[in-house]
Amino acid sequence: MLINMKQMLEIAKKQGFAVGAYNISDNELFQTVVETAEENLSPAIIEVHPDELTFAKDDFFKYVVARLSNSNIPFVLHLDHGDSMISVLRAIRCGFTSVMIDGSLLPFEENLKITKEVVDICHLLGILVEGELGTIGSMGATMEEGVDGITYTDPKDAKHFVETTGVDTLAVAIGTAHGIYPKGFEPKLNMDVLKSITQEISIPLVLHGGSNNPDSEISEAVRLGISKVNISSDFKFAIYKKLREVLSTREGWDPNNIFPECMIEGKKVVKHKMVLFDSINKAEYYQKLTPWRQEFL
Repeated sequence: MLINMKQMLEIAKKQGFAVGAYNISDNELFQTVVETAEENLSPAIIEVHPDELTFAKDDFFKYVVARLSNSNIPFVLHLDHGDSMISVLRAIRCGFTSVMIDGSLLPFEENLKITKEVVDICHLLGILVEGELGTIGSMGATMEEGVDGITYTDPKDAKHFVETTGVDTLAVAIGTAHGIYPKGFEPKLNMDVLKSITQEISIPLVLHGGSNNPDSEISEAVRLGISKVNISSDFKFAIYKKLREVLSTREGWDPNNIFPECMIEGKKVVKHKMVLFDSINKAEYYQKLTPWRQEFL
């Protein structure tokens, strides 16, 4: 069942669990997440970065929308880090039910302006919008750089941002970074910042850079109010680590013979995250919902 982000996260917030948002850019990654969700009766968010959308091509998402719509598990199809109105409209045309507009690197007033413009248009179409305030770090492509560029979300700014833009969810910066942390680096999330944010705003909060953080900190963040956790590097790393092993130890080139055991490794990671977020067996809470287009119309 394909639903929108409001339908997904209102229930998660009320019941005290979080929903994982897993980035995909091909069918193997997509199947890994969807099949794990179905096997564990867990709601899930299929998330796609604009670069991933460009790589996979628009027509691929006709299949994605059909597959999610025909499942008995609740899914959201979400644009991750939309960088312009063009990327947002492209995602909507492809059937996405939720979008993010990321103006976090812009000056505050410009972030407000672009976010509100996107909200005003998307709400007319029944599409939910995620904004971002504050910036998370980046580990770099080589996974050898330290956390760089973190600007913690200011709770008072968050309140003003939500009230002014009308965003439905807000990605907050509390100390995470995109990517896999290098050996020896121990991230530390600032839970005091998160607590202060939850005192100022009531909409569902999103944690970006959820991969490779200590389980104890992620579960604590969920307990304190995070309703959506973005996961990309962790499960992709597991899949492609196994793929390298397979390709280096045997002959073969048919995807149906190579990828299944790699996807099993990815499924282990996705299931671990679902256990961590306490979303296992939570699909039952969504049984009475109507698909998002029917609800909107």
